[in-house]
Amino acid sequence: MSQRPVTTDPSGEPVPGPRILLGPGPSTADPRVLSAMAAPLLGQFDPEFTAIMNEVMALCRFAFQTRNERAFPVSGTGRAGLEAAIVSLVEPGDRVVVGECGRFGLLLIEIAERCGAEVVPVKAEWGRVIEPEAIEAALQGGRTRLVALVHGETSTGVLQPLEDIARLCRRHEALLLADAVVTLGGSEVAVDRWQVDVAVAGTQKCLSCPSGLAPLTYNERAERVLAARTTRIRSNYLDLAQLARYWSPARFNHHTAPTAMVYGLRAALRALEAEGLERRFARHRLHGDALRAGLDALRLTLFGKEPPAHRLPMLTPVVVPDGIDEMRVRSTLLQDFGVEIGAAFGPLQGRIWRIGTMGYSATRRNVLLCLAALDTVLRQQGWRVAPGAGVDAALAHYASVGADELSA
Repeated sequence: MSQRPVTTDPSGEPVPGPRILLGPGPSTADPRVLSAMAAPLLGQFDPEFTAIMNEVMALCRFAFQTRNERAFPVSGTGRAGLEAAIVSLVEPGDRVVVGECGRFGLLLIEIAERCGAEVVPVKAEWGRVIEPEAIEAALQGGRTRLVALVHGETSTGVLQPLEDIARLCRRHEALLLADAVVTLGGSEVAVDRWQVDVAVAGTQKCLSCPSGLAPLTYNERAERVLAARTTRIRSNYLDLAQLARYWSPARFNHHTAPTAMVYGLRAALRALEAEGLERRFARHRLHGDALRAGLDALRLTLFGKEPPAHRLPMLTPVVVPDGIDEMRVRSTLLQDFGVEIGAAFGPLQGRIWRIGTMGYSATRRNVLLCLAALDTVLRQQGWRVAPGAGVDAALAHYASVGADELSA
């Protein structure tokens, strides 16, 4: 992608250009979050700040739909939260079953291997879900400490069902860890009802907060495993036992939390609470469906073979048509329209685009702008489609579902 000179203010400081972030993350930050992050800093044991920590923990429980005592953010991105969970629960030699149907399943395999686990991959075609029967077959192969699955696989757009697999994990006395980095705040993550033992999220996707914290929660089953470890946790910074004491009345002096990020997460979770979970989920479905209606009218094909129930509502993978320059499309969208969409990983690199409608970015205006811009850029490359067809189809979808209150 060609680069334009960076704009600077009169003092010479760089001023990033305006962007509409419609990729797989980050999403556009909610202004309420950015405003909260500009508040004066407090010391980490200041009573005002510890009160904020308590509120953040309660709001994390709300978002994860759990009554777990342990619900707090790890200082770091979603990957830090995943590493904290795995390095704290898995000892060298433990058997770990990992579902792999995309880039982030591969990441879970790598993290578990680095912890010295005996990793058993359960693979599915990219674009497909992991079937419970495949997990059960792996569990029958030996005593398993942990099953790790990606709830929302952003590399392929797959939404992985968890409830049936959670029951299998209970039957085989294994813990279930779910990577909910993209799904928390955008679709249901029912930790208690689904019997998920550990769930890890991120701030920069559907929560519309800058990246830098990883909300997570774990239950008593996981806590018992943590307490029964026979070897020392290999990471100090990502030690869940110490982090839990930090995010507790004990206020164990583990590290200095990123105060401004905690403010931002509180604002993001408050916004989720104010909107309401069901309304937030409906908004993501609405705008994702409108986008997909418009893409269909542009004669574009969605990637993946799963039914809608197993597709992420907030992330749409689109097959790049033959004869279209994938990178040139993204570059033109960014330079001429200020719209960012995502490229792909591994075997899908150059073959699909990933368009996100997440959190604060999930609006009618953004969907229509994205479709109008994509229409123009594709026709510049010779793609034959009626001008405005995508926008017309999206508008027709909005009208058909009568969703004016959600489509602002």
